[in-house]
Order: sequence, then C-alpha cells, then structure tokens
Amino acid sequence: MHWRAIFRLFGVLFLFYSLSFLPSLGIAWLYRDGQIQVFAASWLLSAILGVLLWLPNRNDPRALSVREAFFVVTLFWALLGAIGGLPFVLGLHLSFTDAVFESISGFTTTGATVIIGLDALPASILYHRQQIQWLGGMGMIVLAVAILPLMGVGGSQLYRAESSGVAKFEKLTPRIAETARSLWGLYVGLTLACALAFWGAGMTLFDAVGHAFATVATGGFSTHDASMGWFDSPLIESIAIVFMLAGGVNFAVHFIAWQRFDPLAYGRDPEVRVYGWLFLGGSLFVALSLVWTHAYASFGESLRHGAFQVASILISTGFGTATFGDWPRHIPLTLIILSFIGGCIGSTAGGMKVLRILLMTRQGVQQLFHLAHPRAQISLKLGGRPVDQDTQFSIWGFAVLYTSVSLLLTVGMMALGLDFISAVGAVVATINLLGPGLGEVAASFATVDDAVKWLSVFAMLVGRLEVFTLLILFLPAYWRG
Repeated sequence: MHWRAIFRLFGVLFLFYSLSFLPSLGIAWLYRDGQIQVFAASWLLSAILGVLLWLPNRNDPRALSVREAFFVVTLFWALLGAIGGLPFVLGLHLSFTDAVFESISGFTTTGATVIIGLDALPASILYHRQQIQWLGGMGMIVLAVAILPLMGVGGSQLYRAESSGVAKFEKLTPRIAETARSLWGLYVGLTLACALAFWGAGMTLFDAVGHAFATVATGGFSTHDASMGWFDSPLIESIAIVFMLAGGVNFAVHFIAWQRFDPLAYGRDPEVRVYGWLFLGGSLFVALSLVWTHAYASFGESLRHGAFQVASILISTGFGTATFGDWPRHIPLTLIILSFIGGCIGSTAGGMKVLRILLMTRQGVQQLFHLAHPRAQISLKLGGRPVDQDTQFSIWGFAVLYTSVSLLLTVGMMALGLDFISAVGAVVATINLLGPGLGEVAASFATVDDAVKWLSVFAMLVGRLEVFTLLILFLPAYWRG
C-alpha cells in the first residue's frame, strides 16, 4: 500500500466534500433556524481534516493501483458516515451510532432512519439529509473522478472500484473523467426537471428540491414523517413514479438516448425492457390483489397505491403512501422479491439488478433445454451478443455472495434480539438499499439495539458497493498482494 498517496487522495476528497456543507449553511442563514454554527463547525472540521491529510503528502505523485482503489473507496464511504453525521451530532445531539447510521443511510441511498419528528426539524438539517443521498446516488467517488483530474489527481482506478453508481468499466467517452462529467450532467438535469415538476404540482420549493434529490437518487428520505403520503396528491405520486423509474435505468442508456435524441434506445435495451415489464406486471398484480382483498374501495385507488409502492420498492427508493407491511401477507412478500431484483445495472437503485437476474434466468432455462437436448450447442446471448464465461461466473459469484451475506446478516440480526420478521425486514431494508422494513423496523430503526444498527451499516455498505468492493478486503490474499 502506498499510504502517502492514499492519505493525499483522502485529503483532497475530504476538502472536496467539505464544500457540501456550504449550501446547508446558506439554508441555515436564510431560514434563521439556529444551525449556522453547526454547519460552520462541520465545514471547518471536514476542511481541517482534509488539509491535515493532504498537506504532508501533497508532493507524492504516485497513482493508486486498482487493488488500492478498492480500499480507498470502501474506507471513504465508511468515513463519509462519520463526517456527514456531524450535523446530526452537533445539531440534533444524536449519539455517534445514530448519527453514523443516518448518514450512511443517506449516502448509500438506503433511506432507513432513526429520526422521528421530521416535520419539526430545522430546515438546514432536513436539507442536509436530502443532499447527502443525492451526492451518494451517483457516487461521491464518481463526482471526484469528474473533478480531480482538473486538479492533477487521476481517477480511473476509483471509477472502476466504485461500481454501483455507474456501469462498471463502462466508458461512454474516450476519457473517464469526461464520462463521469457526462453522467453527472444527466443526473443534474434529471434532478432539475424533477424539482420543477414537483414545484409545479404544488410542493413548496424547499420540498420540491429535497424530494427531487431523494427521487432521482432513489434514496427515500423525506422532509415529512408521512413521506409522500403527506402530500396526498395523485399528480405528485405520478411524477415521483416517472423519475424513480428514470433513476432506476442504466445511465449509460440515458446517455445514448439523449446524446442521439433517440428515445427508442430504451426499448432496444433488453434490461430496460424487462425492468419495464417488472414494474407493469408488479403494479397490476399488487393492484388486483388489493382489490381482491378489499384493501381499498376501488380499482383506481388500488392501482394508485400499488403502482407507487411497486415503483418505490423495485427501485429501492422507499417512499411510502401506505404501510405495505399492513397489506395482505402475499403482497409484502412480492415487494420483498422485487426489492432483491432492484433496478438496472449502472443506475442509482439497489438490489441485485435486473441484468443479473435476467442472465441467471436465461442460464437456468438453457440448462433445462440442454438436459432435453444434450447434443445441442447453446450460447448465452444478450441483445444478440454472446455473454462470455468470465461474465457468467462473475454474475453467479455475485449472486452466491449476495445471498450468503443476506442470510448471515439475518442470523446476526436474530442473534442480537430481533424476531424473525423484523430481522428479515432489517436485512431487506439495508442490503437492498430499500429503507422501510418489516416488523419493528417497518417505520424506523430508532428502537433497535446499537449493535443492530452497526450491523445494518455494514449491510448498507455491502449493498451500496455491490458486495465485491467491500468483501475483497476480508481476503487474506488481498493484503498479501
């Protein structure tokens, strides 16, 4: 490990992140909510930490290897939880555990919370919660990749290690920094369009911006305890569905469609097609189930709530207009299955991703065909192109690790005192970056033990970094390399 180079990079990253406290400082000044000193102190502490790490190592020109980048990405996301949690400690006087949980939940776009009484919080604290999930949505590391080359700090290794915000190894432009800037341009554009739509639909400007951050990032934090249900507006819910679905699409597909002015690019992508059918089929199934069980008076009302919850859960946003845990039992199970599928590769959504599920399903069907026709020569294809063996092995390896970690976390949650339903709900909520769970954690994690919260933090990081980036650090071979 080139520790001086790593410390130098951390210093630049923390200096860069310290700037994110300035908008919250401005909100505190504008609303006179008594939090100016909180955000001034948070900005100062973050900047000082950055200077202390960067200054002694500023002349170390060595670039990071891909192996070192895995370490930097994982540790940076973990440390962001501590630094991003400063306003929660200084302003809301949360414990260190609760502050880190809330912050990591925001940065990983999980949306699980330990805070009750959002409607009474200072505006600047609410803005900070919304902003951290927006920064985490595309990935602070990818943002750094877009900016750091302008400061003489290379970023290709970080881009490869940060795999959940953008499609891994996907280069839409010749230079990686240019790719990252293009993706962030799309991300900002979607956010601006979403904010304007919410504002036009009746939200205040503050709520519109905050919920646009959460919607496009598929984060799920809200400025109200009742989440989207607070507005009780079919129009606002429809806008949220559109932009949640957009956030769950591979940003590489967005880039191609918008660069070429070709909306049909979405339909040509096999993953996006399956993603769309999952949403439509899931919405219809849940709506019909709600009608069948007389949960709502009409099909229209059932479709309204069913479609919103399917979009929110499939794309791991976690907004709510109803408590789905109170619905007939087969519906929460259906939504849990959808949450494990998640959105598209290269999106801001969580879960295992549609593309992996699609390829594993096709492999299973081909195996059945091969049993019936042993001499047949079969190749796995996607979009007319064959999928190589390395990719297939990687997908199955990911699935095995994802499932194994989920089961082990469930056992761990139960060992720490949660009942089975709450333990399953906590794991689903965190590793799938979903937010709301079942049982004791259906609304918040405020009442669970601190050990459960730390295990949940680990689950959120595993889900956000898509298993490999974090778990590779536990291999002895990694440290011997």
